[in-house]
Amino acid sequence: MNDRQSTRQADTPPVPSLGELQQRLVAFAAARDWQPFHTPKNLAAALSVEAGELLEIFQWLTPEQAAEVMAEPAAAHRVRDEVADVLAYLLQFCSAVGVDPLEALAAKIERNEQRFPVPGGAGEAGGAGEPGGAGATGGADIG
Repeated sequence: MNDRQSTRQADTPPVPSLGELQQRLVAFAAARDWQPFHTPKNLAAALSVEAGELLEIFQWLTPEQAAEVMAEPAAAHRVRDEVADVLAYLLQFCSAVGVDPLEALAAKIERNEQRFPVPGGAGEAGGAGEPGGAGATGGADIG
């Protein structure tokens, strides 16, 4: 049992798999004849808009305020909704272009582990290419 499953209440229905959710999104759009509008360009633009809406929640907050956003019920609800919108458009984009999102992420992590090895061994912070380290790049595009 994973952490997500162990924190869910017994009477809560199980969370569908990523693939099941992706299929549901495709079916949802198809039932409404939205496929002509779900082009890679349009889906990428919609994804960008939704990511911007997520960013807007945090835009003018201090780091301390941002860390507390999920403690406020209305703000937490808005964050969850925007995360869902971002993920929905990402999954629809992946369907449109034929990318398996989990496979793509696994491959990206693998490449970044090779590209950015842990300097001097595990657990050493502040190395080149790490936030706060010499030659920091702000991350390797995988957070």
